[in-house]
Amino acid sequence: METNRVKKIHDFEQSIWLDLIDRQLMNSGSLQRLIDEDGVRGLTSNPAIFEKAISGSSDYDDDIRQLAQEGKSNDDIFYGVAISDIKRAADIFMPVYNDDEVVGADGYVSLEVSPRLALDTDGTIAQARELWKAVNKPNVMIKIPGTEAGLPAIQQAIAHGININVTLLFGLERYEAVAEAYIAGLEERADKGLPINNIASVASFFLSRIDVLIDPMLDQKGAGDLMGEVAIASAKKAYEIYKRVFSSDRFQKLRDKGAVPQRLLWASTGSKNPAFSDVKYVEALIGPKTVNTLPLETLEAYRDHGQPQARLEQDMDHATQVLARVKELGIDLLALTTRLETEGIDKFIKPYDKLLAAIDEQKKALV
Repeated sequence: METNRVKKIHDFEQSIWLDLIDRQLMNSGSLQRLIDEDGVRGLTSNPAIFEKAISGSSDYDDDIRQLAQEGKSNDDIFYGVAISDIKRAADIFMPVYNDDEVVGADGYVSLEVSPRLALDTDGTIAQARELWKAVNKPNVMIKIPGTEAGLPAIQQAIAHGININVTLLFGLERYEAVAEAYIAGLEERADKGLPINNIASVASFFLSRIDVLIDPMLDQKGAGDLMGEVAIASAKKAYEIYKRVFSSDRFQKLRDKGAVPQRLLWASTGSKNPAFSDVKYVEALIGPKTVNTLPLETLEAYRDHGQPQARLEQDMDHATQVLARVKELGIDLLALTTRLETEGIDKFIKPYDKLLAAIDEQKKALV
């Protein structure tokens, strides 16, 4: 029997997580099958994913009705149903988390703070603590966007002992600041004599959106050969930063106390350009100690025709040249990645608001 291509990625020390959650997936046993057959080792969610799940099925009606009768606000109703899904998914992934070889290496399920808090440090910290307490599972990660306002929230949450998935990263400067916030949070915690061997974090670097924004500019400037190259080049450079930061003497002191590096996670990995391979952002970035979170259709495509091989550290010179050429063409990558972050917040606020409106309608219809 041919080895499952998705499962084979794990041989190269990369973990595949699923970028999807809904009740149907859990009720039907599909999620368990993905764990057993494809070797899926974690799950991520976001407001857009929950909006599809809740608006697209009647599975949530009873919960919405009950919470509405208790007089809960629309926000509280959303988090009520989301927390119950996340708890259940965390239980399904618990055997992965409790893996004999390395407890806590994987098996994480991510729940995001409200996208409306993306620019509110205190609000983010308060909600991260609230959600962490409400889910109350060691294998949950609270998602905090890696915005300017998110950085101190990330540091404080880590210092508080909360597992964090840092989301919406597009630029290398910001990624390095996030790794710094993680280390500073661990140091703060270690200085208080608190354990740091049970804290995990990932930094989610978004890919396809970079190319969607930059490719038309490259085409316009007659640099069509660079189309579809910038996101992967950026990810490879991010991996260089990861290796440098987490092999430093500063981090070694924390490692001696049991700390683990914050892994890079590749997000937004579905190809949005039909001219590209549908597994483009999976193939190019397989490498050790990383995570790739895949939408279901990308995972199924990879199962069908992926070619697993460690490629993350290949052609590093080419990655350097790609980014140098982008700069020579007068394209300001820092300005563009900042724009992507702003747009990214908006892309989460819109479905979140749509979700709250849908809950409001359902509430009225049900109650």
